[in-house]
Amino acid sequence: MASQSHLYVLFVIVVGVAAFAAPVKCNMEVDALYTWRTMLSDPKNVLQSWDPTLVNPCTWLHVTCNSEDIVVRVDLGNAGLSGPLVPQLGLLTNLQYLSVYKNNISGSIPSEIGNLKKLISLGLFKNQLSGAIPASIGNLRSLKFMRLNNNNLTGRIPREVIQLIINGSLRILNVANNSLAGTMRATNSTGYAITSVIQDPRARKY
Repeated sequence: MASQSHLYVLFVIVVGVAAFAAPVKCNMEVDALYTWRTMLSDPKNVLQSWDPTLVNPCTWLHVTCNSEDIVVRVDLGNAGLSGPLVPQLGLLTNLQYLSVYKNNISGSIPSEIGNLKKLISLGLFKNQLSGAIPASIGNLRSLKFMRLNNNNLTGRIPREVIQLIINGSLRILNVANNSLAGTMRATNSTGYAITSVIQDPRARKY
């Protein structure tokens, strides 16, 4: 009888931990995205549904979750937003698509973007981003499409990012119309994929 009681207590503890784990994950995503919202100017009120009192952000407009209520997409292209990208975006570790193109996003690309190991597509083109492309993006082995064109980025394309091209994972890299130094071949053929590299033709060669 005592052993049955111990099993019952253990079962309650295990179930309690499992029930607690998912909300913690969702609340972390709520905190990360709402922190970003507070830093953005939103004249079109596209982020009006981003309510931090909700258990998870899966009901927010422009946010897509998977069947486990975990954020996998953020789509804010051409939304009239201005302000920075924030380091907290690196907490969205299951994110697959981040699209914030055709806005007025300024400042640098945070190195924490390199924490998004499941990211497939990064669309930040036609903004006012400045500074260097973070070398940490080289950590994104799932990244297939990265469009950073029409910004104010400077420096060189990090070797870690070039390695993604060599490995055949990064299919499209568009960094045209920035102030980057160095040029690369127009295409790179590998055993697995063909990567198109689109870069400002006025850039200096390595």
